[in-house]
Amino acid sequence: MTRQARNGRGQRSPLSSTALHTTLVLASVVAVFPVAWVTLTSLKTDRNTWTQPGELGSLGFDNYTQVLGETEFLTWFANSLIVAGATTVFAVLIAATAGYAASRMRFPGKRPLMWSFLITQMFPAAVLIVPLYNVLSDLGLLDSYGGLVLACSTVAVPYCAWMLKGYFDTIPISIDEAGRVDGLTPFGTFWRLIVPLAKPGIAVTVFYSFITAWGEVAFAGVFMQSQGNYTLPVGMATFVSDFKAEWGLLTAGSVLVMVPSAVVFFLVQRHLVAGLTAGGVKS
Repeated sequence: MTRQARNGRGQRSPLSSTALHTTLVLASVVAVFPVAWVTLTSLKTDRNTWTQPGELGSLGFDNYTQVLGETEFLTWFANSLIVAGATTVFAVLIAATAGYAASRMRFPGKRPLMWSFLITQMFPAAVLIVPLYNVLSDLGLLDSYGGLVLACSTVAVPYCAWMLKGYFDTIPISIDEAGRVDGLTPFGTFWRLIVPLAKPGIAVTVFYSFITAWGEVAFAGVFMQSQGNYTLPVGMATFVSDFKAEWGLLTAGSVLVMVPSAVVFFLVQRHLVAGLTAGGVKS
């Protein structure tokens, strides 16, 4: 009797199941529609159909050929790849070591350090542009990859440090003690024992850091002043201005921009769910 009641509570009624599936389908349509719309617009070769949703006109890959062959898109793509890759490596390395130190060690200024990471997340990018501009100008890093990497890291490092600290807290401290017994230094314990166990959490921070730097607009638009150093968001903004609107080039570029993000996602997807949930609760 108890088993039947338990099975009955676990089954959904036809109405609730229909409502659930309808909601999921609608949510999927809302998520997929913008991507499908941009992709369709990028294939339209007739300029008159860009502003007329009901007309397809002729479809082809002319916009892709033009954006790859007649613009600086490949240069902007390479610049974005360099900045995003360097930001990911630098931010994850700093965040992982800071998160591990905050999780395992006691040192003066530990709480202020973590609070400073949290407080910096409260400021919008527009507030940080002027002080960062002055700092990078004094260091001679304006209009350079290094300067933009440092600026993007100010956004990525605080969030990643907090997330990795929470993940490191879930790893038993007995593993660190075993490493010290075996003669490992603190860094050796971190690198050889903790980092392999923290791959899910690190995968999340890698994905976050890459996406943050890949789509960054505010810092890149101010700090990168020469067209040869533009990143993709800044360069593609030149396709649409007050005097012209190359929607075909913009949408074709937008589709190509999604490729690296999708590649990074598929590389780390098996770790994402575990990494997002494990650091939220201490075991």
